[in-house]
Amino acid sequence: MNNRRIIKKYPNRRLYDTEDSKYITLEDIRILVIKNKEFVVIDAKTKDDLTRNILLQIIIEKEQNSEPIFSIKVLAQIIRSYENSFQHTIGNQLEKNIEKLIYQYQNQQQYAGSNTTRTSIKDED
Repeated sequence: MNNRRIIKKYPNRRLYDTEDSKYITLEDIRILVIKNKEFVVIDAKTKDDLTRNILLQIIIEKEQNSEPIFSIKVLAQIIRSYENSFQHTIGNQLEKNIEKLIYQYQNQQQYAGSNTTRTSIKDED
């Protein structure tokens, strides 16, 4: 079996981390995502994979409690995309564009950090 952490979701809506042998929250799962840890959320009773549902719940919470990423227009367009034959293409394109944006942002952050370091070194001379 692979090294994915298994999270069991019980009917009482509690989440149980089988690796750490403790109950966890959506916030704990969000931290696993941020740390790039692989996991799967399984319904304890039916054994269905609930990972997507849990990730969507985390997105909903973040959209409600902080500066939203998705505008109403974008959300409406996503909903409409489920009604046409381009659903798979739209999903793939969204994924590629988000990956590209994150990559560009990370490169800008690294460039800005290296310029700050170089400026500091020059200032010390």
